Amino acid sequence: MKTSNTNRRRALVLWIAAGWLSLTTLGVATAQIPTTTTGTPATGQSATTGVPSSGAAVSPSGQQPGLQQPAAAGAVAPQTNPTNIQPSTATQQPVNIQQGSTAVPAINSGLAPAQTGLTKNDQPPSGQNFTLQEAINFAVKQNVAVRNSQLDAVSSEARIQEIKSSARPQLSVGGQFQFNPIIQQIVIPAGGFGPPASSTASGGADAVTTVRLSTNFVGNASATFNQLLYDAAYKVGLRAAATLRELSQRNVTASRITVAEQVAKAYYGVLVAQERAKLLDLNISRLDTLLRDTRALNKQGFVEKLDVQRLEVQANNLRADRQNVENLIQLSYALLKFQMGLSVNEEITLTEKLQERNLDELQALIAPDPTFQYSSRIEFTTLQSQIELARFDIEGTQAAYFPRVALFANYGYNNGRNNFVDMLSTKWFNSSAVGLQVSIPIFDGFAKRYKSQQQRITLQKAQNSGELLKNSIDLQIRQSSITLNNGFQTLQTQQRNRDLAAEIVRVTRIKYKEGVGSNIEVLNAETSLREAQTNYFASLYDFLIAKVDQDKALGRLYVGQ
Repeated sequence: MKTSNTNRRRALVLWIAAGWLSLTTLGVATAQIPTTTTGTPATGQSATTGVPSSGAAVSPSGQQPGLQQPAAAGAVAPQTNPTNIQPSTATQQPVNIQQGSTAVPAINSGLAPAQTGLTKNDQPPSGQNFTLQEAINFAVKQNVAVRNSQLDAVSSEARIQEIKSSARPQLSVGGQFQFNPIIQQIVIPAGGFGPPASSTASGGADAVTTVRLSTNFVGNASATFNQLLYDAAYKVGLRAAATLRELSQRNVTASRITVAEQVAKAYYGVLVAQERAKLLDLNISRLDTLLRDTRALNKQGFVEKLDVQRLEVQANNLRADRQNVENLIQLSYALLKFQMGLSVNEEITLTEKLQERNLDELQALIAPDPTFQYSSRIEFTTLQSQIELARFDIEGTQAAYFPRVALFANYGYNNGRNNFVDMLSTKWFNSSAVGLQVSIPIFDGFAKRYKSQQQRITLQKAQNSGELLKNSIDLQIRQSSITLNNGFQTLQTQQRNRDLAAEIVRVTRIKYKEGVGSNIEVLNAETSLREAQTNYFASLYDFLIAKVDQDKALGRLYVGQ
């Protein structure tokens, strides 16, 4: 009788296990995700208070990572889920990614390399649909920082035209009408405008008379013409105008590069959060099935109550984690829309998803660039423009020592009467003048000398900043290269761990099915596989982010205009 009960119990356990294994075998091909996103480097262009910092991707744990080094941002250690529950994937085989798999096209060879580890998303679209490159294209047109830099460029062009206008002909017309209720009079010797006063006249030789200086009504109208003929400072300003135009355009490009980096990392952050949510949904479904079957076995006395409680704890943890991830998805979408210049209330759909990558294909991305030049970095060319403008400032101050020559001419009419009606009925008298105006600076109390001294100090500081920038670029390139190599090695390790974990799951499931293994062994193996899958996609994500950082360090992130 005891043997019969034992056989019946074993048969029931095997039947339940077979049903659970058949459920868990379905739909496991997509249960591979990363769990972390990374923070972007500090760009110095933070959003206003209450808005996520510009470029800071949100990690799936719901926390913003700290500021990273300029070229090493994104190297965050993978995080594992605290729930110890992994879907059964013993029959899952590693996905083979063929060489030349789906890649996102670059913007004018901008987001290099073009291979981004994304494939098309088969989910039904809602709202506006964006691939990674479409999101970047949209952002470089709509992002507020880019639009403001473009407005600055327009303002600089207006400033250039303002400088040029000083050498164009200047024409003005003016007039004046004046009423003098009380007219000033002056006292002059009698006969000052005629024969000398008689010595016998009243007052004798000391006699005086008064003269009115004007009439009660006075009017005039005139036109004035001025034309600059020579000004050394103006010539310097014309040369500086071209450099100013280049500087404004480079500032626009710099803002586009920053936006491209921020959007790429925010886009990846959304994809990671979505993939993690899919895995959690799958795990919850499988755990619910296992929990239901285990409760049935407990009622029949085949398993202990402790096994049921252990599964209930894991199920509660998974549901809490799933809610956190759902909140994270909403926050990640809000950050992406913010970086793109969209309202956070608008609906968008990402039409791509993360995919596995062939390691040989990824290794080709690590090769250094022997042709790198500092001029590839927008920061370096911008600083060179600023240095050039500092030189023009010094030249402009020196040019102020030279004479300034201008042509002037005026033509006008005037009239004056004591009666207003006579002003309108009598003749107005015309007048004109043509001449040259020459201004020659002689001594200004050494004002220009000390001004020039300040400008030379400014130039020296800019040149020192250039040397510092070169050293900083060298450090960023070295740092990004090391981070990328470390990321690739980590990716290789995690891929091997994933394959080993899949094999362990396969063996433990066979043992459990044959009745020689325990439920705990299967759960532990499933947990290990889940962690291995999570770590693999997290390392893949970190590798791609590190590649973005290296492209930025080498000046290849965005070269579109």
